Amino acid sequence: MNKKQRQKAILKIISEHEVETQNDLQSLLEKQGITVGQATLSRDIRELQIQKIHSENETGRYNFGDPNVTVEYSSIFAQSVISMDHAQNIVVLKCHAGLANAACKVVDERGFASVVGTIAGDDTVFIVTKTENFAVQLISQLRRLTIKNQ
Repeated sequence: MNKKQRQKAILKIISEHEVETQNDLQSLLEKQGITVGQATLSRDIRELQIQKIHSENETGRYNFGDPNVTVEYSSIFAQSVISMDHAQNIVVLKCHAGLANAACKVVDERGFASVVGTIAGDDTVFIVTKTENFAVQLISQLRRLTIKNQ
């Protein structure tokens, strides 16, 4: 398994589970047949800019970032999104399986003024913009996020 695949697995696990420690994450990866050392896992967490936040039960858990902290998510976005298109004022992002939530979070965190709302499934994100022109502009802005990291 290469680094990109391993990091996608990490993002998927964190989006589906409340992971409190690196040991928990390491165990969940091993259940998927992915063996990774602590140093490599720490590096992946840092590269993916995953942060520990407080959950409802007051324990810490890993997340793609605290909403109160501005973080550069373009590498997560670039790794998640396969294609982009629009139909009138709706932008559709096709993503790798399990990574639509990660891509959607990036759009939400960026706070694009033209975005009315977003919704993510397993591998698809729908983004509603105010007008069709805004949809075209948004695709252009989002493409810059994918180009930066390739």
